[in-house]
Amino acid sequence: MANLARPVALITGASSGIGATFARHLAARGFDLILVARRTEKLAELARELKVACELVTADLATDVGVDSVAEVIRGCARLELLVNNAGFGSLGRFWTAEAAGQEAMHRVHVLATVRLTHAALGGMVARNKGGVINVSSVAAFSINEGNVSYCSTKAWMNSFTEGLALELRGAESAVKVQALCPGFTITEFHDTLGVDRKGIPGFLWMSADFIVETSLKGLDKGKVIVVPGWIYRTIVTFLRPMPYAIRRHLKRPFKDRRV
Repeated sequence: MANLARPVALITGASSGIGATFARHLAARGFDLILVARRTEKLAELARELKVACELVTADLATDVGVDSVAEVIRGCARLELLVNNAGFGSLGRFWTAEAAGQEAMHRVHVLATVRLTHAALGGMVARNKGGVINVSSVAAFSINEGNVSYCSTKAWMNSFTEGLALELRGAESAVKVQALCPGFTITEFHDTLGVDRKGIPGFLWMSADFIVETSLKGLDKGKVIVVPGWIYRTIVTFLRPMPYAIRRHLKRPFKDRRV
């Protein structure tokens, strides 16, 4: 039987990587969990590992049916104190050569799912004057890279959306917190799925998922809205944010579209 005194965190994209790491850290913090992903067997494997109550929700957030099912779970959970919008994916290729369906799915998961799930969560959180939302963004939000336009653009939107919510919550004198978490290269299966060769990226740029999540949760405790883990990435972002496009466009990384 669930302990009604325990807070609940809902994590999307919880089957692996940063999402699964959030689950482990939040379980250690005393949260019960609602784990959302497409891969039921991976969720079940993670739930068996954790020593807390876990509800498993199999959903594809690129579909209306999937988002609706998760939003319904959120609205029905009076103990929800944290929503982690972590689900996401990347792609490689110039926009016009990439599969249109994949580009649309990315916008659906990063933007529309984030909008709808956050809207479902904030109503109850603001009414209870307690809770938080973490939107897992990326340092890619601070630049546009050739061959990665939709990813960078949707993550930039996520940062702007989060900052806007923070302003509204502050204006409403609400204790609810929001955060855009902007990690750099992280050792998960994300880049393996994308087909990125880790050997081509300097080792000092890679961070562990544990470090990313620890930094995020400490930042949320302090009410930080934009969290960039690692001093190297914070330094990079410090220079990128005020830099005009006329300069930034000359800093692009070499790119070759394998499908051209």
